[in-house]
Amino acid sequence: MLELYQAEGCPYSEKARQKLTELGVSYVIHNPRTHDGDVLNDQTHEELTTLGGEDQIPFLVDHARGETMYESDDIVNYLGEHYG
Repeated sequence: MLELYQAEGCPYSEKARQKLTELGVSYVIHNPRTHDGDVLNDQTHEELTTLGGEDQIPFLVDHARGETMYESDDIVNYLGEHYG
């Protein structure tokens, strides 16, 4: 299962979502905070910082491969390599 922690209005999150859509990959989306940093959901925000160690979006969790990563370009490249 893939999970994407992201924010609406964030161009970097949009880049990751576009790649997931392009590949037709199923994923769960979480909106822990706004692009400006205002926390929207305390639980998912805590998950984001616990799993990744930082309050940074987008953040991808690939449970099937045991991978986690930040940075939209890294996420896009990873998805293309493993799900393309």
